[in-house]
Amino acid sequence: MGEPLIDIRGLTVDFDAGQRVVRALHGVDLAIQGGEAVGLVGESGSGKSVTWLAALGLLGNRARIGGEVLFEGRNLVGAPAGELEAVRGAQIAMIVQDPSSSLNPVYRIGQQLGEALQLHRGMNGAAALAEAARLLDRVGIADATRRLRDYPHELSGGMNQRVMIAMALSGQPQILVADEPTTALDATIQAQILELLQEIRRDSAMALVLISHDLGVVAENTDRVCVMYAGRIVEDAPIATIFEAPAHPYTSGLLAALPDLEGPRRRLLAIPGVVPEPWNLPPGCSFAPRCPEFERACEASVPPAIELVHGHRAACIHARSGTA
Repeated sequence: MGEPLIDIRGLTVDFDAGQRVVRALHGVDLAIQGGEAVGLVGESGSGKSVTWLAALGLLGNRARIGGEVLFEGRNLVGAPAGELEAVRGAQIAMIVQDPSSSLNPVYRIGQQLGEALQLHRGMNGAAALAEAARLLDRVGIADATRRLRDYPHELSGGMNQRVMIAMALSGQPQILVADEPTTALDATIQAQILELLQEIRRDSAMALVLISHDLGVVAENTDRVCVMYAGRIVEDAPIATIFEAPAHPYTSGLLAALPDLEGPRRRLLAIPGVVPEPWNLPPGCSFAPRCPEFERACEASVPPAIELVHGHRAACIHARSGTA
């Protein structure tokens, strides 16, 4: 494999909470090749969204970001605002969880798409409107020219999500980060949105990062999955390996909570407890208090990620012997 399209190395995020500084990310390493589809999974609070918001410089002044985010030979961490603005949208686009909070309710869809096209591709006037209509048609919105005159509240949640995808595509990005793109959508619309993302990826050869808490969704739409817990990547492997031979107990717990469509009915197994707060992490492995494989050695230190076989890494002391 050649040089990665984006290479995140040792990414840390500290938030200034006034009385204390809280670390939310603890040295995330993630490399993505051009055209690759990568899933980022874990419970809420694991650091999935924060990783990409930090990479794109979208966390605000209270965040202190360390490490490197190497994209086309330059480090985005600490880069000037103008350089980051040239990357965001045009080269790395992000679809956020809730489209209703991202679209401006007082501007028509055409105006908002036109603004994105002017910013990223220098288009305006009739050319921008024509391209905006083409983008809406591309994401499956019927009667696209008429829809350009609509306001967000006149569209359904699924249609607004398609508008957000169209805006993300307006800059013709090399990487599309989809953060829970099917949140609050019914099952039929979820399937349509995910199918659309896959179709766009095939047509444009762009890389896709799919952030989700649902391993089932990730399994059908990605090549590789990174499992996050408490601000760290605890396992990274091809999707088939994750399902056939998970090496981290947390990954096994997530899989045990998935319903099986084939075979006998069984009770789903929930992982006990909750993700610890960033300011109250347990000693050693953060998953230790919830882990069925717990032993005292888990509290001694944070286990480093080790390579079990090529392309499969896990951060667990049991992974060394393959017992997790």
